[in-house]
Amino acid sequence: MEFNIDPVAISILGIDIYWYAIIIISGIIIAAQFAKKEFVRRGLGEDLIYDILFVILPAGIIGARFWYVLFEWDFYRANPSQILNFRAGGLAIHGGVVFGLIALVIYQRFKKIPLIDLTDVIVPSLALAQAIGRWGNFVNAEAHGGPTDLPWGIIIDGVKVHPTFLYESLGDFLIFLFLINFRKKNPDKGKITSIYFISYGILRFLVEGLRTDSLYIGGFRTAQLMSLFYILGGIFLFIWANKEKKPPYFKKKKEKKDRIINFK
Repeated sequence: MEFNIDPVAISILGIDIYWYAIIIISGIIIAAQFAKKEFVRRGLGEDLIYDILFVILPAGIIGARFWYVLFEWDFYRANPSQILNFRAGGLAIHGGVVFGLIALVIYQRFKKIPLIDLTDVIVPSLALAQAIGRWGNFVNAEAHGGPTDLPWGIIIDGVKVHPTFLYESLGDFLIFLFLINFRKKNPDKGKITSIYFISYGILRFLVEGLRTDSLYIGGFRTAQLMSLFYILGGIFLFIWANKEKKPPYFKKKKEKKDRIINFK
């Protein structure tokens, strides 16, 4: 399959609207609906997901950009005007997750909802958003792998390459399906989050090894290093969850007053 998609979806008053942005936003909207249903099931209200998105999305975008600029500093040091040029691309999911998590920590302190319960609700939706968002890489003809003879390879610049965006998209979607079915059983607090970090860490580590546009620190791919931290952190969290066996957080419903009516 040869790549021949125009990355610009539509132009409005001379402003180009890119498919990448449309796909990312669509992924966030769709994923938010699944988180909203789970928050409602836990008695936390459907508006909570919108409050959380209002907090973590800006932080996630800034973090994703900061991460990319940090590890491509040689280019941006010579071209400082491009640092805030988000339209030119350059977002790193690991930076987005780290900054988004920091924002979530601050938020939950005000709401007084256990952090791990919030992440247990959010991470399945995060996996779904990632699965959808990776197709933006396809439209941009980026985040692909090296040459391959496999029948599902895509043609970019006349070369048949690994569609690594597809590998990660399918993997993320399988993670999402497993997690939303697993949480119906009300597993111990922290297990959903731990499984996400372990499974996504393994997936990204393997896929990253095939990519040709990796960010590096020294001679190591930063995404693979972060994936190792994901895996180790997920394992420790799973051990803790399995040991503590704490039930997931459900908001207690207020008992109705005057349940016994005295008739005069």
